[in-house]
Amino acid sequence: MSAARPPRFPSFTSRPGRPPTPSLSALLLSAILVAPAGPVFSQTPLRPSVGTPTAGTTPSADALKQREQELEAARAAQKSAADAQERLKADIAAIGQDRSKLNQQLIDVAAQVRGIEGRIGEAETRLRGLDSREQELRDSLESRRSEIIEVLAALQRAGRRTPPALLVRPEDALQSLRTAMLLGSVVPEMRSRAEKLSGDLGELLNVRKTIATERDKLALDRDKLRTDQTRLSALIEERQRQQAAAEKDMQAEGARAVAIAQQIDNLQGLIATMEQDVKSAAKAAVTASLQGVPVNNKPDVNALRNSNRKSPAIAFASTKGMLALPVNGTKIRGFGGSDGASSVDKGISLATRPGAQVTTPCDGWVVYAGPFRSYGQLLILNAGGGYHVLIAGMERISVTIGQFVQAGEPVATMGNTSQVASILATNASQPVLYIEFRKDGTPIDPGPWWATNEGEKVRG
Repeated sequence: MSAARPPRFPSFTSRPGRPPTPSLSALLLSAILVAPAGPVFSQTPLRPSVGTPTAGTTPSADALKQREQELEAARAAQKSAADAQERLKADIAAIGQDRSKLNQQLIDVAAQVRGIEGRIGEAETRLRGLDSREQELRDSLESRRSEIIEVLAALQRAGRRTPPALLVRPEDALQSLRTAMLLGSVVPEMRSRAEKLSGDLGELLNVRKTIATERDKLALDRDKLRTDQTRLSALIEERQRQQAAAEKDMQAEGARAVAIAQQIDNLQGLIATMEQDVKSAAKAAVTASLQGVPVNNKPDVNALRNSNRKSPAIAFASTKGMLALPVNGTKIRGFGGSDGASSVDKGISLATRPGAQVTTPCDGWVVYAGPFRSYGQLLILNAGGGYHVLIAGMERISVTIGQFVQAGEPVATMGNTSQVASILATNASQPVLYIEFRKDGTPIDPGPWWATNEGEKVRG
């Protein structure tokens, strides 16, 4: 009777007096399928950090040196931030009272902020897809554990010795599979299975490299966004300081407008009251009524380059197909659709990123800026020619009543959740911006006004 054969694909081998030792296949599977989702699968045991002495020990010379380096790096970062603040103050001081330069910088930096916000959103979407694909590959390899063991065991039997460095990283496993196939070491019936595993391992490694690259770009964009947001905040503060100096009673006017708004029930009543009873809003409305008559010929887009303008460069009625949405976001409700309360939407709603920058889509005068009923923070612009633009749902508004703003100027920032009561019930997890256009008091479809591509958008 022949001796019993050993198991075909043992997971562990043992020796007298020693604990069981993982076999080649078991270790490789552990490396590929159990290791964290980083680009390298390391089997090295965790060790205490150099800068973190264990209890009962004193810091070593290396630990002290590392702490000194960390302290020096912190000091350097602090100095760099202080220098950046000084440069920013100098830049703003150089602008002085030149409103034209200030307006242009506001529009340019706001456009940069929104551009970076857009890139960050796109990168996060790509990363979600890549993370999902990585998990699919890991799940697929996990489900074929026995097949991987069989293929690796065949490789071991085919060679006179174990392929070097096979136990450490999936890159090594992939290289061994490819080498074995090139050398003809895999029997024909195993070749297709080995090729499939090789393809999956190769894709997994490529996905992880792409994820690492995307995350590096995302980190750079986030750093740039913080820098630009700091600059934009300083520019907005200077703009409002100059506005306050020009309008001495601006703060009192704003407080009075909010008090009046609490006594009004609807938007049309609010617009009419502001433009009659609040001095700065009434002045803006009178100025707007003298503007906004469209000309018969094609609008002069070059007029938008005059950053010192105090009235609309192009009549609102002539800007169809030219306006940019006020914020980066995804449309969740459209004009004329159901609002979920047996009525129809009179505007559009955009789901945005928390803290997203809001810019004005057109030139116009601010006739209201503050809280109103279920709209949260509400901004109303008189665009001239009987047109009004209403924007609601922001957390903070950075312009005041009576102020003239140019297309692309920053006017508000979003919060972390929806501020509009009608949307809270259905989408409370993220901020939502509501936009409504009105002509002579009647809501109209804003669709024809939005630009279909980047090159057509109105820019200051």
